[in-house]
Amino acid sequence: MDSKLKRIYIPMSETAFYILFCLQSPQHGYGIGNAVKEMTSDEVVISPGTMYGTLSKMEKDGLIMLINEVEKRKIYEITDLGREILDIELRRIKRLYKNSIGDDYHGENNHKV
Repeated sequence: MDSKLKRIYIPMSETAFYILFCLQSPQHGYGIGNAVKEMTSDEVVISPGTMYGTLSKMEKDGLIMLINEVEKRKIYEITDLGREILDIELRRIKRLYKNSIGDDYHGENNHKV
């Protein structure tokens, strides 16, 4: 993997994460926005400008690819490179979560949520 891409996307913004996560199945921008709102109980709302700017950048960087266009809606899907970056980010998030609820290096859990 290109180390420049890794520096750009890891750690990933919340917006980029949800877009890439949703594109594990083919989807268009409007559908991604609805899925993210539903997934997050309306706590994360991606504006159209942010959505389409991020999709364009991710496509240019090779993380996603355009697979179809239906009624003027571009359908995208994650690429192998995008999946690799998403997997790295998921491992990072899992580590953060595990460390936040688990034992610290002294074997004590001082930070209950």
